[in-house]
Amino acid sequence: MTISAGVATGRRGPRELLKDPAFRRLLFTRFAASWGDGVFRAGLAGAVLFNPERGADPLAIAGGFAALLLPYSLVGPFAGALLDRWDRRKVLIFANLLRGLAILASAAAVGFGLGGIGLFSLALAAEGISRFIGSGLSASLPHVVEEQSVVTANAFATTIGSVIAVIGGGCAIGLRALFGSDDAGSAYTTAFAVLGTLVAAFIARGFARGVLGPSVVDEPTNPFLAVARGLADGAKHAWRAPSVTAGFVALFAHRASFGVSLLVTVLLMRNYFTDHGLLRAGLPGLGQMAALAGAGLLIAGLLTARLIRRAGRVRAVLGALVVAAIAQSALGLPMVLPCALLASFFITGAGQVLKLCVDSSIQLDVADEARGRVFALYDTLFNITQVAAVSLGALIVPDDGRSPGLLIAATVCYLVGGAGYLVARRRTVR
Repeated sequence: MTISAGVATGRRGPRELLKDPAFRRLLFTRFAASWGDGVFRAGLAGAVLFNPERGADPLAIAGGFAALLLPYSLVGPFAGALLDRWDRRKVLIFANLLRGLAILASAAAVGFGLGGIGLFSLALAAEGISRFIGSGLSASLPHVVEEQSVVTANAFATTIGSVIAVIGGGCAIGLRALFGSDDAGSAYTTAFAVLGTLVAAFIARGFARGVLGPSVVDEPTNPFLAVARGLADGAKHAWRAPSVTAGFVALFAHRASFGVSLLVTVLLMRNYFTDHGLLRAGLPGLGQMAALAGAGLLIAGLLTARLIRRAGRVRAVLGALVVAAIAQSALGLPMVLPCALLASFFITGAGQVLKLCVDSSIQLDVADEARGRVFALYDTLFNITQVAAVSLGALIVPDDGRSPGLLIAATVCYLVGGAGYLVARRRTVR
C-alpha cells in the first residue's frame, strides 16, 4: 500500500485525516461526482416518474431501476480488471469527462421526448461510467491513508458522499420547480449534473501520476485477456476472505429487501399517499424521504467506525440487519406516509452500516492488486440482486403500491441474510 507523503502512522479521526492534502483531494473528487450523481438520478426520475407528459406503471418503474442499477452488472468485470491495470488518476479524470458527455446525451433525449429503450440505454451508459468512478475512488483510498485509518476514512468519505448525493437530488427538485416538470424542464434539470463531473475531473487532475495505484500489476500483457480474467479473479479473491463473502451475503439481502421497499414506496408516493400536514406525497414526498435517508446515512457514517471498534464487525452487521427488519415490518407495513418516511431513515442508516462494514473488509482483507476487481464484482452482484428483486416485485405489486405480502417477504429476507452471514463468516478457507 502506498501512503501519501507526510501521513503519520496510527489511527486518526476525520479531523486529522482532513489535514492530509491527498485525502482531501480524493474526498472532494468524490463529493463533486456524488453531487452530479444525485442531480442526474433525481432529474431522470422526475422525467420518467413524475412528468405529466409521460406515464409509468410498475414495470416501467422497474425498467428505470434497471437503467440506473444494471450498468455495473454489464461492465463491472471489465472495469475491475482495468482499475487494477490503469493509473487510477487517469481513470478518475477521463471517466468523469465521459460521464459528462453521457449526461448531456441523456438530457437531450429527455428534451426530445425519447423514452423506453433509447433513453434507458443512454442512462445505462452514464451510470455504468459512474460505477467505474465509484470503484476507482474506493480502490484508491488505501493509497492516501494508513491502514489503521481505512475504516474511519471510508466511513467518512462514503457517508458524506452519499449525503451530498442526496443534496444533489434536492437541487434537482429545486431546478425542476424552476424549469418546469415537462420534457424541456426535465432536460435542463438533468443536464445540470454535468457540472459535478467536470469539477470532479478537474480536482482529480491535481494528483501526481501513479499515486493512487495500482502499486502492483498482476495482469497479463494482453488487455483483452486482462478484461476476461476480471470477474473470475474478483470472485477468487473474495472467496479467499470469509469476511468479504459473508459481507456480500448480508449486503445482498439488504439490497433485495431495499429494492422491494423502494418500488413500493415510489408507487405509494405516486398513486396512494396524499399530503399529511407538512408531509408531502408525489415527488416532493420522495424529496422528504431522501432527506430523512440522508440523515440516516450521516448518522450511520458518524457511528459505524466507533461501533465496529466497540462491538466488532460481526455484531455491527447483525445489528444493522435486525434494525432494518424491525423498521421494514413495524414502520413499513402500516403503509401510512409518516411511518414510511421514518422507515426510510432507519432502513437507509442500517444499510449504510452494512456497506461500510463490507467496504472496510475489502479494503483491509483483499490485496491491493485485486482490490479493484473485488469492488467491481461487489457492485455487479449488488446491482443484479436489487434489479432482480425490483423486477419480481413489479410483476405482482398493484399500481397503488399497497402490497403487505411484499414487505413481509422483504422482512424475512433480512433475517435470512443474517443467518447466511453467520454461516459464511465461519467458513474455513482451504
